[in-house]
Amino acid sequence: MPPEDEHRVTVHLDRLLAERGMTLSQLAARVDVTVVNLSVLKNGRAKAIRFSTLTAICRELNCQPGDLLSIRED
Repeated sequence: MPPEDEHRVTVHLDRLLAERGMTLSQLAARVDVTVVNLSVLKNGRAKAIRFSTLTAICRELNCQPGDLLSIRED
C-alpha cells in the first residue's frame, strides 16, 4: 500500500459550499463538526473521514459522496 501522503482523493467541499451559498461555519454548526476539522477536509489535508460525518455533510449539502469526493488522475 502506498504511503498515506500519496493519496489521490480530491475534496470538492469548497465548490459545494459556494454552489449552496453556505459558509464553512454554517456547515460546521449543522453537522456538529468543528470548523477546524472541516477546514482540514476542505483543504485536502484529511487522512480519513468518518462515515457518520460524511453522511451528515451529504445530508446538509443535499449531495452524494461522489459529489464531495473524487479520485484525481495522475
